[in-house]
Amino acid sequence: MERDQAAVSRAITLIESNQHQHQEKAGLLVEKCLPFANKSIRIGITGVPGVGKSTFIESFGTHLADAGKRVAVLAVDPTSTVSGGSILGDKTRMETLVNHKNAFIRPSPSGDSLGGVAKKTRETIILCEAAGFDTLLIETVGVGQSETTVHSMTDFFLLLKLAGAGDELQGIKRGIMEMADAIVINKADGENKKPAEKARSEFRRALHLYPPKESGWSPNVLLCSALDHTGIEDIWKMITEFETTVKENKHFYHKRRQQNRFWLLQTINEHLKSRFYNNPEIKKELQNQMDAVEKNETTPFAAANYLLSMD
Repeated sequence: MERDQAAVSRAITLIESNQHQHQEKAGLLVEKCLPFANKSIRIGITGVPGVGKSTFIESFGTHLADAGKRVAVLAVDPTSTVSGGSILGDKTRMETLVNHKNAFIRPSPSGDSLGGVAKKTRETIILCEAAGFDTLLIETVGVGQSETTVHSMTDFFLLLKLAGAGDELQGIKRGIMEMADAIVINKADGENKKPAEKARSEFRRALHLYPPKESGWSPNVLLCSALDHTGIEDIWKMITEFETTVKENKHFYHKRRQQNRFWLLQTINEHLKSRFYNNPEIKKELQNQMDAVEKNETTPFAAANYLLSMD
């Protein structure tokens, strides 16, 4: 197992490298892994800072690893250079999970674009699946677009919330609520127990206002205390019920095909953007056009069309 994990780590490092010769090798490696991939459940986990994501992942991941599951924890963090990214620091705090023989934790690379981080996470998922990890926990560390990115590469999307944090309903972005396959109210212990139960009722009422999901799954709201390890088993039961439901109605495979199409187009977009901005002539002319726009000598649209015609 240790040798396996060392090999996976080296392979991910190769994928994360921006050197051309490394990218070629990484491409071949991912291609060879593809026949052995796609045999896992990919669980996306999101929540505001302070919601207890790392404690939850430690508790949930350890529960699964103890039960014989092989768990890989990955992160999508487009803002890690600014925030430090929770998983980058909290890997050291996941003491039980990080030392578990059935677990593998990989912080996301810092200082990259969202597209770059996301692409590498997609390829890392394939490597982890080929290495035999059957349960992938993919955490969003950044905010905003990273939730959409994680949703686009996972089967089940879990939204972690706190009771009494002032964001029960009004502070939640509608898009994240619509994406969620379940809401879990964490820290439902001690004095927080009653507020958590009240919040659960409010969220359940709110979820009824959304249109039915294409998957045929009705999102649920559960309570847990990652610190006390309560409610963890119920969350895993719910996810296995979800997996059974979407595999029986074939939505699971439909969504995976949709995701592959989405990532094909994303990769093309990223490549075209990279090729455009790295073109030496465009790099030089871009500043001239920006200056011209500032002096009202041209419009942003005319400048853009001119630059695009150079590519």
